[in-house]
Formats: sequence, structure tokens, C-alpha cells
Amino acid sequence: MSIRRISYTNTFSLILWLLLFPNILLAEDSFFSDDVEVLTVTGEKKPKKTFDTPPEVNEAPLYIIGPQDALQIFVWGHPDLSTGAAVRPDGRITLPLAEDIPVTNRTPTQLARELEKILGKYVRDPIVTVIVSGILGPYERQVRVLGEATSPQALPFIEGMTLLDLMIKVGGLTDFADGNGAKLFRIEEGQQKEFKARLEDLVRDADMSANVDLLPGDILLIPESWF
Repeated sequence: MSIRRISYTNTFSLILWLLLFPNILLAEDSFFSDDVEVLTVTGEKKPKKTFDTPPEVNEAPLYIIGPQDALQIFVWGHPDLSTGAAVRPDGRITLPLAEDIPVTNRTPTQLARELEKILGKYVRDPIVTVIVSGILGPYERQVRVLGEATSPQALPFIEGMTLLDLMIKVGGLTDFADGNGAKLFRIEEGQQKEFKARLEDLVRDADMSANVDLLPGDILLIPESWF
């Protein structure tokens, strides 16, 4: 009986406390967790607290057509006008009904809209699609490898490209290469800077600490070993 009487007393005290102090539970600094929606004293809903959203991932820039790119141009309903075209060193192409069209420094979509205007003089409401089938890109977006690589060449820069990716593309080092004597040239703030590239450690010793990120316009020079 004494236990039940104490329980009734505690329950009555709790109810009385809530009736006398109702704003305790509704106050903004309540004991509710931050992610729970509560009511304020005025009856308005308190916005739910949320975690900061992660930063948006920047999208890669749209591809810009450059000299020596290979283009496939489709004109819907006009197979005689659809053709392939290689971008000349001067940045122009020639189509069946139009000559010497500038195409560099444009995205494929931008070029398609321009071709629609040009072809619109000859056909009614042309719909053009441009596909880049062979990619090299403008010179400022290329990465060049010179010297003692198996296949020295200029390559289109790809977002996230590293020194290891570049060496895989050019087939690694020749037997006569001075890999750790290689130099990476880069334009920063309008000035050319020179960095050491440890290709021997990276390619032949698998030392990933020698792997670095590349930027558009980088030039890698691999000298010949003297012994």
C-alpha cells in the first residue's frame, strides 16, 4: 500500500508541475534533440535543424573543339549533307554546302546551332548534331610529352589526370631515359615554372608519392641518361 500511495503522489506532482509550467516543454532551449521539429510558446513551428549540406561537386567544363579534332556532323533527314570532317590546323572545316567554317573554341552544341543557321539558307529548318569522334582539344587544353617516352605525343587533358595516367598513355620510359631527371613545365600566373618529376621512382619502383596531378598545358620533358 505504501508503494502504491507513493506512486500516486509522484504522478499527481508531475501533472501539477506540467500544468503550472507548460512553457518548459515548449521553450526553444528544450531537451528535444536538434533534429526534432518542436512548437514555440506562440504555437508556431520551429524549423527543423539540419546538418549542413555537402558542397556541390563542380561539373567538368564542357568540351571545346580544337584543331585536329575529328567531327561527325549529322543533318537529320539529309544524309547527303551529313559528313565527317577533320578540323584543320587553322581551326576550320568544309561541308558540302559551306566552306571554311570556323569551329574551334566552341562546344559541339554551339557549333551545331551555328551550322543550323548556315544550312538554313539551303534547306528548311535543319536539325544538326555534332559528335566529336577524335579528341585532341585546343592547344591550351593539351598535355605534351617530349623526349625519352616510348611514344612521345600531345594528349587531350582529362579532368583528374595524373602523372601516372600520362605515363601509361605514352607507354612508359625507354631504356635510355633518365626518369628522375625529368622536368614538368607549367604556366602559373602568366609565368613558366619548372618542377622535378620522379618518373623512375613512379614507373619502375611504383613509388606513388611521386605521382602528382596535372593541369591543362603541362609539358613533360624526359632527358636521355648519359650512362
